[in-house]
Amino acid sequence: MTNPTLAPLTLGLAGYGTVGTGLARILHENKANVMARTGREIHIRTVLVRDTAKKRNYSLPEGATLTDDPDVLLNDPAINVVVELMGGIETPYALIERALKAGKHVVTANKALLAEAGAPLFALAAEKNLHLAFEASVCGGIPVVQTLREGLVANHILALVGILNGTSNYILSEMSSKGLPYESVLRKAQELGYAEADPTLDVEGIDAAHKLALLIRLAWGHVVPFEEMPVQGVSQIQPKDIAFAREFGYHIKLVGSAKVENGKLEAGVYPALVHQDFLLARVNGAFNAIRIHGDAVGPLFLHGKGAGDLPTGSAVAADIFAIARNANPNNTGFSSSAGEAQLPMLPQSETTSPYYIRLQLPDSPGVLRDVAAIMAENDISVAQAIQRGDACDYDQSEAPACVPFIIMTHEASTKSIEQALRSLEERGLSKVKPVFYRVLEKER
Repeated sequence: MTNPTLAPLTLGLAGYGTVGTGLARILHENKANVMARTGREIHIRTVLVRDTAKKRNYSLPEGATLTDDPDVLLNDPAINVVVELMGGIETPYALIERALKAGKHVVTANKALLAEAGAPLFALAAEKNLHLAFEASVCGGIPVVQTLREGLVANHILALVGILNGTSNYILSEMSSKGLPYESVLRKAQELGYAEADPTLDVEGIDAAHKLALLIRLAWGHVVPFEEMPVQGVSQIQPKDIAFAREFGYHIKLVGSAKVENGKLEAGVYPALVHQDFLLARVNGAFNAIRIHGDAVGPLFLHGKGAGDLPTGSAVAADIFAIARNANPNNTGFSSSAGEAQLPMLPQSETTSPYYIRLQLPDSPGVLRDVAAIMAENDISVAQAIQRGDACDYDQSEAPACVPFIIMTHEASTKSIEQALRSLEERGLSKVKPVFYRVLEKER
């Protein structure tokens, strides 16, 4: 039942696209659940859009008005919460800043804004004792923000690793199961609506890096300068590397990972070989997943839909419900004094892991001996190696013929790997630029 002492919570919605209409549908269809969970009604009063004449996929909520003027939303004293679902950075930043200054709580799904320019907004929200909630910004419907911010508050987070972008995961899953090249799978993803017309943010790892930056803040209370985050996407991955990885018992996944060791943060987004026995290796299609390791609770695994109208709308609604229940703001899970700290980033050259390397060698006597010598010179220990008669990526009319050679190393530094591969090229032992990917460390 509705609590008669609680006035309805009134929302101003900025954006009425996929997520906005999903939220409106959830609030309408689950109205009884809203009351049961919060004890009060939740109304959408104003919807801010760029084009008021545009046809919408879902009708406007009953009693709501449409506007293209932000002032109508921001200057309305009846609106308690501004829900920002616009996308972009500059315009939403100004909207959120004005909403907080006007004493309104904010709920957003904008990971790019929070990762690249969120620090002043979090500080302003703390100063005003207001919510700046962002569950929907990371992994869609998976409640990972609440898990880190509240459920694991008693833990020191040792490490986290996840598949944070559904588009890239769909592409790699299709390439793996059907042996198709990247370009054709990308076209299919665009046709199905999994990928944008310009897929750069997804396929080059930028979207995943935005989410990772927010997860790091929630896990350790540290702000990562986004430009310092090492990021590599999936657009250069070839079916042959997926096939070779499978021979060793691995799947290639785009992962975002972070851990703190010896006072330094090691974090980045990159394609990695994930052993077929790991749960992450079995996450296929446009799904997200994240593995969090806490010192008290041990490893946790969260898996679900990372995008879409209802999954993401569900995450937005969860933040709104918390505000409706008059929960105290706990935006980052840390006190304001801890929220702006920074850990030094471990240089990428100093990171260590096992590596997958694919070389294209001239089929000549002594070549493998020379390759082994260069690896030894750089303190790289070879765990496994295979040689295949497949065609290489250059004109086979040239002499000598080419032989693909695949190496799995023991743990080595990125610097050592890069130096060894550079030496191979300089000495003419590699006919084309070598391909190399990290191998995800074993689950503890």
